[in-house]
Amino acid sequence: MEDKIYGRNPVIEALSGDREIDKIFFQDGLTHSLISKITAMAKEKRIPYKFVNRKKLDELAEGGNHQGVVAFVAMQSYATVEDILERAKEKGEPPFILIADGLSDPHNLGSIIRTANAAGMHGIIIPKNRSVSLNAVVAKVSAGAIEHIPVAKVANIAQTIEKLKKEGVWVAGTDLSASRYHYDADLKGPLAIVIGSEGEGIGRLVKEKCDFLVKIPMIGEIESLNASVAAGVLIYEAIRQRS
Repeated sequence: MEDKIYGRNPVIEALSGDREIDKIFFQDGLTHSLISKITAMAKEKRIPYKFVNRKKLDELAEGGNHQGVVAFVAMQSYATVEDILERAKEKGEPPFILIADGLSDPHNLGSIIRTANAAGMHGIIIPKNRSVSLNAVVAKVSAGAIEHIPVAKVANIAQTIEKLKKEGVWVAGTDLSASRYHYDADLKGPLAIVIGSEGEGIGRLVKEKCDFLVKIPMIGEIESLNASVAAGVLIYEAIRQRS
């Protein structure tokens, strides 16, 4: 896969350059000076890493000579939250942002990126941990949208929400416990929509940081929507109100 780099020197070169490394896997029990160097570089850059058995690394490298290390590289460089806000400013529009709180399915993130770009959103924010990254599957499902909309990766979603609120952005969370439906809420003006993870939804602290919560009507037997579908419903209700 083109979103993987394996071998000690290639990974060191990637860490030394401008490549966006999402996570690194090391072979458990393997000792080598270069492995120690890569571990130290990962710690310094705050890149998540994990020790796994040789069989797992062989699978990740698909038979390649990994030398005990495999790194996953982002298919697109990450932006910053400031980049997203500046993008809105340059367009003369109120910020319109999607926050994905811990999605694990690359198909969901790819679909959300595609929808967000189609709707003219200014950017997407994902957490550094507990989230799928901009891998090859996400890039493919986005149908090219990954090249046209900034995605920021942050260490703490709750703190980022506080930062957005200081910039005048209202934050709407999606939760089944909400007292009002999404079409009854004011989704005009500076807005960030928070979509929760598959199965668990929005985290407790993130939910508490939201300015208000909304829910989508669920009339049939199924109690929740796919994350990317829920995002699409919310995004286009905001578009309808803004029009």
